Amino acid sequence: MNPTDTWNENEQILHSLKDDILVTNVDGIILKVSEVTGKIYGVDSESLIGKSVYDLEAQGLFTPILTPMVVKENKKITFVQTTNKGKKLLVTGIPVYNEKGELYRVVSYSHDITELAEYKDFLITMEEEMQRVKTELGLLRSKQLHDAGIIANSEDMKKVVSTALQLSEVDVNALILGESGVGKSLLAKFIHNKSHRAKGPFIEVNCGAIPDSLFEAELFGYEAGAFTGAHTKGKVGLIELSNGGTLFLDEIGELPLSHQVKVLKVIQEKQFYRVGGTKPIKVDFRLISATNKDLKKAIQDKQFREDLYFRLNVVPVTIPPLRSRTEDIVPLIHMLLEQFEEKYNRSKKLDEAVIHHLLHYEWRGNVRELINIMERLVVISPSTLITVEQLPDHLKEEISPPTPSLDEAQTLKEIMEKTERQVLLNARKKYKTTVRMAEALGTSQPSIVRKMKKYQII
Repeated sequence: MNPTDTWNENEQILHSLKDDILVTNVDGIILKVSEVTGKIYGVDSESLIGKSVYDLEAQGLFTPILTPMVVKENKKITFVQTTNKGKKLLVTGIPVYNEKGELYRVVSYSHDITELAEYKDFLITMEEEMQRVKTELGLLRSKQLHDAGIIANSEDMKKVVSTALQLSEVDVNALILGESGVGKSLLAKFIHNKSHRAKGPFIEVNCGAIPDSLFEAELFGYEAGAFTGAHTKGKVGLIELSNGGTLFLDEIGELPLSHQVKVLKVIQEKQFYRVGGTKPIKVDFRLISATNKDLKKAIQDKQFREDLYFRLNVVPVTIPPLRSRTEDIVPLIHMLLEQFEEKYNRSKKLDEAVIHHLLHYEWRGNVRELINIMERLVVISPSTLITVEQLPDHLKEEISPPTPSLDEAQTLKEIMEKTERQVLLNARKKYKTTVRMAEALGTSQPSIVRKMKKYQII
């Protein structure tokens, strides 16, 4: 085979390739190109031969150029190149050596990644859009919770709300547990309002408030003339009123044993008889119960039926006490302040010292006690600013801030700064993030950041 035939064969192989291939010498003069190369740059491939890559870059055909990089680094180089047509190319340059081991040629090949770059930009845009939607959904959910009177900044309450939303999608029996005043009936209404039964009635029955003698008549209703003193037209019971909606049995732990079996029968069969009636009445309701009692202990003490407990306790939801969800206290304070300002048509502000007292109080009465205190403060405060003097005595006595030790060598400013630094250290240890610290201390997040920098708290 003569040299001419070999050359033609090599050229044929080069042009048969579907990739952009370009060969230069160490000075950047183009020696060989594939046919695809010209198409990528919008020129005739043959016109590139003999030209300098430096000149072509200056003309705007492509940038940056590969040859000088490979010559300088003396190794394989890969980077993204932009063409005059706005295309993005992933270009790889490979050094070729002669028999003496000297750099002789630079061979480059590229792949058009314009679409990949566009996909990347699209994905970035989509991620930003998803984050925006996620943020908006979070704000919307927070507003919905706020409108429902629920604050869920703490992790424990976020779990409670998440479980409640899952429960709202199905008609499974739910048992809400928690101390008195934590908001069990509020959560039950929230589940009802988020469910497909939202347009139906929400009937709340306080099992501990109905006299034992009237329980059956109130719960099941009665027929005309069923007993002495009965209404001549009879009466519809609370269970019947809940048809198509939700029946909420609050304080279920207070239900006398004598009535527990009757409630169990209604739950199982979804039908009952009115007092004095002979015709069964079918009813369709979703059951939610609540108690602050330890029902397992009540079962052991023979005060609560185990079969009823298992019927009620399909999905338990425990609301934590207010004292263990400190992240929720300040937002609750502000929400209640707004509500009572509107109710009593008054404009009030809370002194920071008041917020401090409210934040560190034990709240044995939970949210119910906080509601009571906030309403009292809005009503009795003689001025716009609510100060510590308006707080109930028992609340002021329980919260006595530690008195810093007096040191004659320290100024008042130094003592205040020392105390402030210690408060920030304690808050940092407890709340971890500056956002939660700000919420707990009743100030802004930028203020917390500035003070932490001031006291060099990492």
